[in-house]
Order: sequence, then C-alpha cells, then structure tokens
Amino acid sequence: TAACATANLHVSAGNGGAAAGTDFTVLDFRNDGSITCTIYGFPGVSLVDSSGAQIGAAATRNPSVATTLVRLAPGAGAHARLGIANAGNYPASACRPAAAARLRVFPPGQREAVTVPFAVTGCAAPGARQLSVTAVVAG
Repeated sequence: TAACATANLHVSAGNGGAAAGTDFTVLDFRNDGSITCTIYGFPGVSLVDSSGAQIGAAATRNPSVATTLVRLAPGAGAHARLGIANAGNYPASACRPAAAARLRVFPPGQREAVTVPFAVTGCAAPGARQLSVTAVVAG
C-alpha cells in the first residue's frame, strides 16, 4: 500500500490539554483520497508567522509513542500529539517571543507541507526547543 500523499490528507489541530507549562495539541490526519494508504513515523512540525516565515526550531521527536505503520482507508484518521512549551517558561532573551499564526506540518515521509491555523506565542531563538511531537498512531 502506498504512502499517504500530502495532497490526499486533511490535517487539522485540536485541543489536547495542558500540563506543567506545556500545552498539547492533537494533530489529526484524515485520508481524503479514494484509496487506502499508509502513514508511518513522525510529522515535521514548526511554527510560522503570518507571512509564512518559520519561528524558532522545528519540533523534536518525542519517543513516548511507538512508531507503527498505520493503514488509512478513505475517510479514516490518525493522529500525533504536539507539545508546545509556553514561551513564558523561557527568559525573554533566550526565547525572543514572536507571534505565530500557523503550524507548518509535513506528514511523515512527505516533502510537501500543509499549514494549519494556530495562534500562539512562539520562541524565535533557535536554541529554544519549544516543540515536540510523537509518532502518528491510528485513530
């Protein structure tokens, strides 16, 4: 079964809760194509401003969820969990706070990204590791 192409996936962000200075967002991937496809691994995720420029470092991989091959029938979904450390956790000089307008998401194994509306204060300093993401799992 072929990998799910970005063009055949609908990506959205939903509330995933919060804990200890980190907000969590569920990244949903739904197969909008007409054939079953597969998705495997970690998405690439970064914050971008209203002009599309990346803010800070891309998400690191959170190994708390096992990587498995997910088969997506048409209309079926999968998800990953994105952790976003609050910009206020960092000294302003180490964060360089900046307004993010969207998430740029590369589905696992794909070179084409989608953007998802997502307003948050990001850290523009490249050394501030603000984002982490789990592997995509079924459901």
